[in-house]
Amino acid sequence: MKVHIITVGDEILIGQVVDTNSAWIGQQLNLIGARVERILSVGDQHEEIIAAISQALNQADIVLMTGGLGPTKDDITKKAIADFFGVHMAFSQPTFEHIERLLQQLGRPLTEAHRHQCFMPANAQLLHNRMGTAPGMWFEYDGGKKVLVSMPGVPYEMEYLMEHEVLPRLRQHFPGRPIGHRTIRTAGEGESRIAERLADFEEHLPPGMKLAYLPNLGQVRLRLTYSADTEEAVQHALDAKAAELQALLPDIIYGYGNEELEHVLGRILSKRAWLIGTAESCTGGYIAHRITAIPGASAWFGGSIVCYSNEMKMRVLGVQPNTLIQHGAVSEATVREMVQGALQVMPIDVAVAVSGIAGPEGGTPEKPVGTIWMAVGNRERIHTHLIRAGKDRLKNIQYAGTVALEMTRRFLQALED
Repeated sequence: MKVHIITVGDEILIGQVVDTNSAWIGQQLNLIGARVERILSVGDQHEEIIAAISQALNQADIVLMTGGLGPTKDDITKKAIADFFGVHMAFSQPTFEHIERLLQQLGRPLTEAHRHQCFMPANAQLLHNRMGTAPGMWFEYDGGKKVLVSMPGVPYEMEYLMEHEVLPRLRQHFPGRPIGHRTIRTAGEGESRIAERLADFEEHLPPGMKLAYLPNLGQVRLRLTYSADTEEAVQHALDAKAAELQALLPDIIYGYGNEELEHVLGRILSKRAWLIGTAESCTGGYIAHRITAIPGASAWFGGSIVCYSNEMKMRVLGVQPNTLIQHGAVSEATVREMVQGALQVMPIDVAVAVSGIAGPEGGTPEKPVGTIWMAVGNRERIHTHLIRAGKDRLKNIQYAGTVALEMTRRFLQALED
């Protein structure tokens, strides 16, 4: 299946809004064996939208559009689609009733703009949107051989429609050979080093199976893709190769699918009935944020202390003045004492501490920007680690957070072993 994506909106062209929708859609389509060949962004111009639709349907089997379905005057996607198909706009009573119920629940008035939003191209099959006021629209073209789908540009509305309406319909409308994926998550080694370790593995992959490397800050996702005649054959082959990867990379594989490091920590800590806490300087609570984004984290997360200044490190965590004078805030000695202090002042069993120079300023020849010390420990032992990152502040914080979480996972895993 060849797919084109069209995003509508002046805000995308001027850089006011970043198009994350296309990346997400591409990921989901890949899972069903559909290939995105082109992504096109157009402004809120009637003729430009029609031209984009015409070009896309001439070249692709599936065209997915996002944006321009709201109640304001600049939302003109529906009228452009109607004019492309040569149909009139028809009032949708079910859409009106849905909007009316939704606004009543929110305590907001129903306006004339909302009523105008209920006019749809007469040939549209409407897709129910539980997350917002604008329904998705499904159109068939060239005797059903091609499909155009229009969805709201709001990411969570688009994602709901894709998951619950569009993808199931596409699978049914375009049945094809089963394709499967398996994602293996690693941390602690870079892409090139992993590729060296897997050189022989890749060389002996069965025909039709591919291994992709998807690097991110501090971690690399490995994605196996395979297609076969039956779903059973696909899953069997992927299971076997995933098991081989686990045997080849036991030290760096931490999870599968959508698992994050913080999910894995939660399982380990919950199994032990332990609480973890963080003492963060340069990361400013980022590690705690990642942990608390996990539902149910309150069962294994005790709390966090953001001790940005030296005074806070001394007053709250009990870091010794001499330690700061002799070694500095960014030092192995300091993060050790931060762990010890966190274990004393919080009701926790394990603590993680980070102190560094996130940048882009503040570095010295001895401790340049990107110098970050971290420690993890309990009341019996403490492990420390030094990383030397780059000059981008946000990336340094995110990288340090990932390394600290992976360091904690390994610390806890060693206790279990």
